[in-house]
Amino acid sequence: MTKIPFTDFEKIDLRVGTILEVENHPKADKLYVLKVDIGEEKERTIVAGLKNHYKPDDLKGKQAIFVANLVAASNEEKTNIFFLKPDKQISPGSKIH
Repeated sequence: MTKIPFTDFEKIDLRVGTILEVENHPKADKLYVLKVDIGEEKERTIVAGLKNHYKPDDLKGKQAIFVANLVAASNEEKTNIFFLKPDKQISPGSKIH
């Protein structure tokens, strides 16, 4: 495992987000298009490979932790999917420290 200095970790903008809408991706069988409130003026659109793991009703209204400043990427590894989420309802956009 590659270790990083704490100063690199501090660059990650972790925020609580509330999933407002879940739609099927028009061009991909394994993807959902999510509308997420992360406490900004405008909702974020996030494409997520969650379709084989969650139904839309399981996601809508749920909160999760999002990396707000991550450049879009994909991962082809066959890994387990799970949500990192707060243990209680909190305001969208709350920063994680």
